[in-house]
Amino acid sequence: MQRVYSLAALVAAWTAAAALVHSRLLPGPLSVGATILADLSSGELPFQMGCTLARVTGSFAIAMVLGIIAGYAMGRSKAVDRYADSWLIVLINMPALVTIIFAYVWIGLNETAAILAVAINKLPNVIVVVREGARALDPELDEMARAFRFSRLSRIRHVVIPQLAPYLAASSRSGLSIVWKIVLVVELIGRPNGVGFVLGSAFQLFDMAKILSYAISFIVLMLVVESLLVQPLERRATSWRRHPA
Repeated sequence: MQRVYSLAALVAAWTAAAALVHSRLLPGPLSVGATILADLSSGELPFQMGCTLARVTGSFAIAMVLGIIAGYAMGRSKAVDRYADSWLIVLINMPALVTIIFAYVWIGLNETAAILAVAINKLPNVIVVVREGARALDPELDEMARAFRFSRLSRIRHVVIPQLAPYLAASSRSGLSIVWKIVLVVELIGRPNGVGFVLGSAFQLFDMAKILSYAISFIVLMLVVESLLVQPLERRATSWRRHPA
């Protein structure tokens, strides 16, 4: 209930400020709500949100797969870690905007460049977390798997993945927040649709009602994904620590 009261107080403060300022640069909740309903009825809002969500899903999946492979290899092999660590440092410190521009210049203004640009920006985050998880794997469990002659697939499934699960959950949660933000920049710079594109168009027209309506809708979408997907997966990944066998 405290969260509801807090949100209600925020809306009340917003309404009072909009009434006091009385400017098109600060529309009230009713005006923004009307814009959301109009875009919902026209189908524009679901379409633009769908484009953004598709890019988020694609780039997130690519970054997670490549990051898990690279992070595990670096965590388990000192030679690989020494060789690839400098690359990882470059990726970590590379500004997101520079990566996006490189992708658009080298690949073109298309979906492939947009998704790869976002994936590359998220990749080092996954590698760092998974590498630490791979370094923390229990060597005694690994010896047990060898003693019982587990196949490589069985060892990964029953020994490695359960130990890496909390690290995978952490990288997913932190990485997803990065992806959400960078996708908007990618769309703002070089895509003809998506939430970022709409925000850029609305900014040029100083249409604050449109900006706020898409910003609020985007935040609601992120909260829904966080509550219905990310948090349940994180609880499941760490449940074995709270309820040991």
